[in-house]
Amino acid sequence: MDNKLNITINGLPVKLEKGKTILEAAEKTGIKIPTLCYHKDLCVAGNCRVCVVEVVGQKRLSAACATPCEEGMEILTNSLKVRNSRKHIIELLLAEHNADCTKCYRNGNCELQELASEYKIMTQDFIELTPLKNYTIDMFSPSIIKDDSKCIRCQRCVRTCAELQGVNALTVAYKGDRMKITTFFEKALNDVVCTNCGQCVNHCPTGALVEKNYIEEVWEAISDPNKHVVVQTAPAVRVGLGEEMGMKPGERVTGKMVAALKRLGFDSVLDTDFTADLTIVEEGTELLTRLKKAIVEKNTEIKLPMITSCSPGWIKYIEHLYPDNLGNLSTCKSPQQMFGALVKTYYAKARNLAPENIVSVSIMPCTAKKFEAHRPEMHDSGYRDVDYVLTTRELAILIKQAGLDFDKLEPARFDRLMGDSTGAGVIFGATGGVMEAALRTAYELVTGREVPFENLNIMPVRGIEGVKKASIKIENPLKEWAFLDGVELKCAVAHGLVNAKIIMEAVKTGEADFHFIEIMACPGGCLGGGGQPIPTNPEIRKKRAEAIYAEDSGLPLRKSHENPEVQKLYKDFLIEPLGEISHHLLHTNYTKRERF
Repeated sequence: MDNKLNITINGLPVKLEKGKTILEAAEKTGIKIPTLCYHKDLCVAGNCRVCVVEVVGQKRLSAACATPCEEGMEILTNSLKVRNSRKHIIELLLAEHNADCTKCYRNGNCELQELASEYKIMTQDFIELTPLKNYTIDMFSPSIIKDDSKCIRCQRCVRTCAELQGVNALTVAYKGDRMKITTFFEKALNDVVCTNCGQCVNHCPTGALVEKNYIEEVWEAISDPNKHVVVQTAPAVRVGLGEEMGMKPGERVTGKMVAALKRLGFDSVLDTDFTADLTIVEEGTELLTRLKKAIVEKNTEIKLPMITSCSPGWIKYIEHLYPDNLGNLSTCKSPQQMFGALVKTYYAKARNLAPENIVSVSIMPCTAKKFEAHRPEMHDSGYRDVDYVLTTRELAILIKQAGLDFDKLEPARFDRLMGDSTGAGVIFGATGGVMEAALRTAYELVTGREVPFENLNIMPVRGIEGVKKASIKIENPLKEWAFLDGVELKCAVAHGLVNAKIIMEAVKTGEADFHFIEIMACPGGCLGGGGQPIPTNPEIRKKRAEAIYAEDSGLPLRKSHENPEVQKLYKDFLIEPLGEISHHLLHTNYTKRERF
């Protein structure tokens, strides 16, 4: 049975598989059809009609994104009727859009602005007839700003929140010219079940949803001679920043990024990967301790499976929807917050600095990290542990504002003391990375041998599947871990909150036959975070993941417990994993702390 169709697009014969849309067929032939509501991550909606094409023999124009191809179909993507229709649609969208572009945060990276430029919208007919409404701007969240005056009602954000994240914090209200994207009872984002993940920001085509930026505050800190400004950079930033600087997705720019940060005037440029390694030592020890208490001591109060706590969007999700399972969370803070606490204690003491004069800045692929840094319990150092969080996009703005030619920067190395890391710390940036790093360390601590996977690459926890499962059988462990002999350590990995729900429902009902679970709020993990370069799609996330693993494989040390700076940290300051100092600075009680 032939599974192919024969159609023509602008007179060109095209042979393609059945079930493909006109948009997909055009892409195959190298023809670009403009879109606004369409996104590869989301279901087809056909809301904006910018992608209309003419099908010969049909009276009405068809939405290319929502129309499947049929045998013998003749399609025109650039007829006069199509061009005029698209132009009028863009004009109508602009008529209800606050098009004061020079004041917009998305200026230069706005899909509506790009279309208006391509179609040379010079007339003001519709705009003059349609005065802007009295729109509101929601600025209460520490992570996200929602500006209704820039919304084109494409509903990408609504579909993102529902389909990718399963949160449904955003919805469509009213009809006709009163239609708007809003929240429950039109409350502020800070007052509804929003996880601050920023996926709505990443998928918004305009400036209706953007991150709350702290660029000027950071510039002021750098310019203050009385302040010592320390910056940390998350693993996913080094595989995303290049896109903002005009490079192809998947370019690793670690050295150039460090050089740029030093040229910007930061007093010390350090690596969040260092505390990613630290997290593994603390988290791995916590997991083994829980297993010992559950198996040997028969302690029925021990919560298993233990679930990772690195992703603040995921933490807010479980607080909202699964509060009865907060005891399953690892008590470890995220690497960002561990770093912040250590900067104003361990680092301050080592550098002979007054903690109150240190400004702690983090560069993150995540908007939820801004929220996390603002949480009232994140001041165990005696000060606010992390003062400002910038996204990958905000760092790119700093670099451009400083006039740095990124391509010409000579690669530099992170500063010492909290600047060294291993490949295990790097892979935190990809879904499954925390699990893989933890298994590399935990298995070796228990058996004295490396994990039984070629070149330390634990492939079952890698990949783009929404939920991944893996297991490692422990045989011939060291004497102190003899109780684990023959135990099959069962693990699961989920990314995207819609997949977190699948896992958590199993945990809630007692059907989850796992010891350890990794959950990341964003598709692809941190490399697909809400603060990463726009656009994002499955292909781009795949290239970023490849870059993450390439960086890991090229490093001399690839197991967190072998990081010499982490070893020095324990020797000089923390003493031991899960000890009194680390318990105070690096851990938190999710069941007792203030929830949002």
